[in-house]
Amino acid sequence: MAVDILIGLQWGDEGKGKIVDVLAPTYDIVARFQGGPNAGHTLEFEGTKHVLHQIPSGIFHPHIQNIIGNGVVLDPIVFRTEMQKLQDRGVNAAENLFISKKASLILPSHKVLDRVSEEALGEGKIGSTLKGIGPTYQDKIGRVGLRVGDILADDFQERYNKLVDRHRRTVEFYGQQLDISEQEQTFFEAVDYLRTLQLGDTEYLINEAIRNGKKVLAEGAQGALLDVDFGTYPFVTSSTTLVAGACTGLGVAPRNIGEVYGIFKAYCTRVGSGPFPTELLDEVGESIRQAGREFGSTTGRPRRCGWVDLPTLKYSIMLNGVTQLNMMKADVLTEFDTIKVCTHYKLPSGEITDQVPHSLDEQLEPVYEELPGWKVDLNLIDNVEELPAAFVNYLSFLEEHLQVPITIVSVGPDRKSTLKREGIKVS
Repeated sequence: MAVDILIGLQWGDEGKGKIVDVLAPTYDIVARFQGGPNAGHTLEFEGTKHVLHQIPSGIFHPHIQNIIGNGVVLDPIVFRTEMQKLQDRGVNAAENLFISKKASLILPSHKVLDRVSEEALGEGKIGSTLKGIGPTYQDKIGRVGLRVGDILADDFQERYNKLVDRHRRTVEFYGQQLDISEQEQTFFEAVDYLRTLQLGDTEYLINEAIRNGKKVLAEGAQGALLDVDFGTYPFVTSSTTLVAGACTGLGVAPRNIGEVYGIFKAYCTRVGSGPFPTELLDEVGESIRQAGREFGSTTGRPRRCGWVDLPTLKYSIMLNGVTQLNMMKADVLTEFDTIKVCTHYKLPSGEITDQVPHSLDEQLEPVYEELPGWKVDLNLIDNVEELPAAFVNYLSFLEEHLQVPITIVSVGPDRKSTLKREGIKVS
């Protein structure tokens, strides 16, 4: 049995958590393969909103094994709080959760490093969530970091002190002092809790499941345009957000990859700094923000909003080998008389292209096509056959350009507000 992968195709916040929750009942395992507490996967069902940061979105289904893979950076403090919230809601997450011993640990000192390095960038700051993600991945690549398996070692305290001393020297280089005394007690209490859970070499667990014909869904965080290699560098995250990241972040061979679900919004959003060709800095952008409740589920920051961008979507589809598209938040565009779609860019040279250039800077001019709006509350529709003609036309227009079928359409935040369709047949 193959591993299916679900990824975001834009700058994150596409609604991956909801789709994982919708698809999860047909899977035996749901696994996170990269990112950390900077992720905020929102699920809404039975009138309650749930936000998961590090725990896979299959955790609400008792029959599913949930895996935090080796490619994840894990903050024990945030993780313990997240587990407690699940327990308070009657979810025994510890029973079906497995954590890779090879996952990297986020220390309190990593968060300080994140803050001082971001402050040093001044106006050129990346827009980090300040969760310690970047510094933790830096330590991983620099081969000095700590991993979950290290907490089981007799000399863990010594290893911890050695790494913190290293961080202290870096913070002092920036002219500041490293004071984490208050956070350390909470950190070590969280580490003690982590030791009580199911820690293991999860790559064996996943590959055994594949051999036994079980279905595995790999859940990505952030989005393809934030990938450290192919995203809008340097305004990117510190991990591989593409399908390739599932192979290295879980220990899965490329030949075992099956369906690739690409998630995108009916429009675009972005949090933090970086280029955004279709960004709307007017009342239209504000209307989308308010209608879509576009505020970060992790940071609470207002998201930048704009029209859907087909060149970047086609780029993400190409890099990931997407086989099915899932469109989210279609209901947010209900109020508009016309909907704009960016089909090409006009470069400073005057050339028109549908390819993503090396730098998505502000000199790019989006080339738009306008389509009629549907002016119908999609949230009231529970049958794909009832969708208004203008909306179906919008879907067909996107499919023709993207050449991948849109098989799921979300028309509201709740789990039940999800319509499944066949989409186009791509030649």
